[in-house]
Amino acid sequence: MNKEKYVCDLGIIGGTGIYDTGVFKAIRELKINTPYGQPSDSVMLCEYDNKKIAFLPRHGKNHRIPPHMINFRANIWTLKELGIKYILAPSAVGSLREDYKPGDIVIPDQFIDFTKNRDYSFYDGGKVCHISMADPFCPDLRSKISESIKDLQFSHHDNGAYICIEGPRFSTRAESNFYKNIIKADIIGMTLVPECILAKEAEICYASIATVTDYDVWANIPVSSKEVIETLHKNVEKIRKIISTAVEKIPSDVFRKCLVLGI
Repeated sequence: MNKEKYVCDLGIIGGTGIYDTGVFKAIRELKINTPYGQPSDSVMLCEYDNKKIAFLPRHGKNHRIPPHMINFRANIWTLKELGIKYILAPSAVGSLREDYKPGDIVIPDQFIDFTKNRDYSFYDGGKVCHISMADPFCPDLRSKISESIKDLQFSHHDNGAYICIEGPRFSTRAESNFYKNIIKADIIGMTLVPECILAKEAEICYASIATVTDYDVWANIPVSSKEVIETLHKNVEKIRKIISTAVEKIPSDVFRKCLVLGI
């Protein structure tokens, strides 16, 4: 940002199927440069319930960026630059449990990292930073999401271990059974890491809202991108309702009006 700096409090990183602001009133679109290159897309400043929100599509508009090519550092740096203190992050996941069914919502409380080639930290040299990831997600945000889903009476699970793989390919049968039976993860996806790690380094409260789109291949039902996206599209309105309800539950006094500061 060259001439102006915009300050908001809540950021939403839209996952697969969530490419626009939906229920939020768009105010202004910002293109932001970062020390780490370009974020996934421009940021849309929005308004909802008299609160100011920054929306960033994780995969870019029209889903043009595959999971292993997302510039996570640029995305989180962008939201930090906007003064964001809270991030709600919807995503699509596969299920590694029979009782976590397609269409269910999962609020992960843990993750297992099986990614291989990503930029995991803002601290690559000159300064060393070790952060605790014992509890990777914000308990307050997770509580608000859970309350929202209960109000809406959607099928959901209040916890789960999310195993994050590199992608963009799906798992082999052997891998899927390994994740399910040996690692004992609950859901599987490709985007949580290092997004949540970088958010914690940036001191931003972060919570994931995971939508189950399919049973992973352990269930002997081949997974295709087409099926995943079709299932997710059926749940887009559900995710938007959860997000809008959660935003309403966050106390107004944690939000500031979106300021324009000359710099």
